Amino acid sequence: MRRGTNLPRVGDFNQMVVLDQVRRASGGTSRSELAASSGLSLQAVSNIVARLIALGYVVEGERRAEGRGKPRTMLYLEPQGAFALGVHIDPVVVTSVLVDLDGRTVEKVVEPTPAGPGAVAEAVAAAAAAMLERAGVDRSGVLGLGVAAPGPVDLAAGTVIRPPLLDGWEEVPVRDLLAAATGFDVVLDKDVSAAMVAELWRGNRMLRGTSLFFYTGFGVAVAVAHDGELLAGSSRNAGEVGHLVVDNDGPLCGCGQRGCIGVSAAPATLVAEAVAGGVLPPGTPASTPAELDAALTTLCRAAADGDAVAAGILATSARRVARGITVVADLVDAEVVVFGGPAWARLAPHYLPVVRRELTVQATLREVHAVEVLGSAVGDHVGAVGAASLVLDGLFTPRPSGLVGGGTARALVRP
Repeated sequence: MRRGTNLPRVGDFNQMVVLDQVRRASGGTSRSELAASSGLSLQAVSNIVARLIALGYVVEGERRAEGRGKPRTMLYLEPQGAFALGVHIDPVVVTSVLVDLDGRTVEKVVEPTPAGPGAVAEAVAAAAAAMLERAGVDRSGVLGLGVAAPGPVDLAAGTVIRPPLLDGWEEVPVRDLLAAATGFDVVLDKDVSAAMVAELWRGNRMLRGTSLFFYTGFGVAVAVAHDGELLAGSSRNAGEVGHLVVDNDGPLCGCGQRGCIGVSAAPATLVAEAVAGGVLPPGTPASTPAELDAALTTLCRAAADGDAVAAGILATSARRVARGITVVADLVDAEVVVFGGPAWARLAPHYLPVVRRELTVQATLREVHAVEVLGSAVGDHVGAVGAASLVLDGLFTPRPSGLVGGGTARALVRP
């Protein structure tokens, strides 16, 4: 059943629209330009801008005279107007970041993942305190803490559900655990969803049409966005593509099938093939996530140095991943595919050309439109930056769905 809305909700939405347009106008904008682009009256825009200035999110700049008209007072985002914390929990490292209102990283702490949820919570709390002290940011200026974790997750309960390679993390109430440890409001989501939100928050290239984010770590996952909004699914666990079969003769998966995309791109598979092919010596340590990660780095380095066997292992994996990406891109009619995640920087030279070629030759919709394939604009720590972006996105991104009664729209706030 369709539901209506109310004036306060519309007012919050309009403020988000104006702030979003100011934030994305890199060269500044004016009240008259905002009125023209937003469809709001000049008076409404002026009132909203006054409130945003009072909140500390927008600042006035220079006056520009163009033509015969009255000089325009330019408006800019005040990046230091608010901050958010983010943490990415990975089997190898826990990455914590402090970002400003523009989503740019102000401080960062990367440390080996401690054993057990309690130790991770203590490490995150210590990292948050250290970052705030170094940046000279008061706790009152922090809007919240975002957490990115391997999926699946139960967002209603705030728990992670048996994340791979994280011992002792079965049904852990990570949202409440970190809220108690840090004293901040906490929002939780899957790492791939957080990564997509980071890309949406920081750039304009994925705000129109349909886009994919392909996450490469110890597992793989996909996030989908349409017109700048994440399509998260009924339980916000959309994108679990690990058992999509991409090679009937590929490696055996734990599900009993061969050639699932998850096992085809898994560091454990690539390292095992490297040992079997003589790229890595027999007995190469690979029993822990840190050892697997180090062995993957050695394999990628060997391929970059011209080892034909190493290059062949990565090329085969790339072809399998490319087939899967092509299927998913066709399924959702994507125009942009972005890759990122902890393993991406090492895999990029081997994956990018193969994926681009596969989409050009095999995509069903290739004659309708091209598919742009890119690496993350946010960088290696897209998971942690994405976690912080969850906080900013939840508070400040205008979504039509938030106008409906029972939606998730939240008013602009001043901590």
